[in-house]
Amino acid sequence: MIIYNVTTKVTPEIHARWLQWMREEHIPTIIGTGFFHDYRMCRLLDQDDSDGPTYTVQYFTDTLENYNTYIQEHAPRLRQQAFELFGDQFVAFRTVMQVV
Repeated sequence: MIIYNVTTKVTPEIHARWLQWMREEHIPTIIGTGFFHDYRMCRLLDQDDSDGPTYTVQYFTDTLENYNTYIQEHAPRLRQQAFELFGDQFVAFRTVMQVV
């Protein structure tokens, strides 16, 4: 199994709106591409949240080809949507992992 992990730190000013957008729009859109079959969203604990909370979203897929196709065909558009909505009020980094 392949896990696409997106870790995002959001400012307090957008926190509630960003969280709602993730749950109601962004995550369902990513799952709706058909390249991922499940996800898990977590809030990091033991972090300094004074400049905003940090979340991870892990998207699960069976093949590296699914992940690569998603990255090529959908990721640029979806990342742009986030920047259009929230500008520089968040920072995200992404990792890809294989379950061993």
